[in-house]
Amino acid sequence: MLHADLVAGLSTTGVSARADRVSKAGTPLRSSAEHCVFVTHVGHPSITEAIAHSSTSVTTAPARPKQFDIRRLYTAAVLIPAVYLIIVHLTPWALTLLLIAVGSLALLELYRLSFQSRLNHVLVGVGSATFVLTLARSHVSLPLPELLLGGAFMIAVTASFVATSAKYRWKDALITMFGVLYVGVTLSTIVSTRALPTGEFLVLFLAVVTWASDTGAYYAGTLWGKHLLMPSISPKKTVEGVLGGLILAVAAAIVAQWWFASQLSLLDAFILGVLLTGTGLIGDLFESMIKRRTGVKDSGGILPGHGGMLDRLDSLLFTAPTFYYYVAYVRDLAPPL
Repeated sequence: MLHADLVAGLSTTGVSARADRVSKAGTPLRSSAEHCVFVTHVGHPSITEAIAHSSTSVTTAPARPKQFDIRRLYTAAVLIPAVYLIIVHLTPWALTLLLIAVGSLALLELYRLSFQSRLNHVLVGVGSATFVLTLARSHVSLPLPELLLGGAFMIAVTASFVATSAKYRWKDALITMFGVLYVGVTLSTIVSTRALPTGEFLVLFLAVVTWASDTGAYYAGTLWGKHLLMPSISPKKTVEGVLGGLILAVAAAIVAQWWFASQLSLLDAFILGVLLTGTGLIGDLFESMIKRRTGVKDSGGILPGHGGMLDRLDSLLFTAPTFYYYVAYVRDLAPPL
């Protein structure tokens, strides 16, 4: 506080400019856009005069340093060896069961986001059953078109009976079927890839490149990310992160081709590194758009440092069908689905 005699006769002109130098510790005088310096006259009635106003921030707080989430490393240290063992050393059924387990969790997270308070367990159950059959169809010789048509019919019939109202009947049916297509059909292409000759190494190639793209994007974006890619959809994704993911994905694809995926050429490795980075980015942005529309940050919290299962699979849901159709049509390693 200042005594009245000390401030008597002082001009308030230019005080706002001097106020910019008041805080040297990097803390604004006030948190709002308008900043005032208040002087109280000692010995007078309670009179407070706002002698200066500033329309700009007094100072900018230093940016907090970007930090890595160490839990991501712990989760990866547990999951990577387990997934490698299932893909390469166990039977194809083991991979299918793994995909059914993680896919069911992702599907349930998607339904919770989409239905919110209108989540109908009977309808979700029919959608989940269709999802399981979609992934297991390669083992039981079920044609995909007939399976999807049958599933859509059952979902529509179920929705007509259990929907909360006629207003939501078709909307609920479409959401349920969308989950089967978005999670089930895409993951089923991994089962189809595993059924190819030396398919275990093709699936491993897909997993390595997709993981490398996600990892490179995360660390490059955390270290050097400055230019936002699409802030209206994904406020944390940066151009630098995408470039880091692309570089690491191409490098991983080339190493994987040389190490264990000899059925692919070096040119294939380069193309797939670029292609899977692009489609993985689309998958990431697509899931971010779903979460943004529903107002949530993560689809769940089952994986420490990674969010929900849908957050972990968002890129794979787009890279898996891209990879399968590349090896099926471009490399002619398999007939179409």
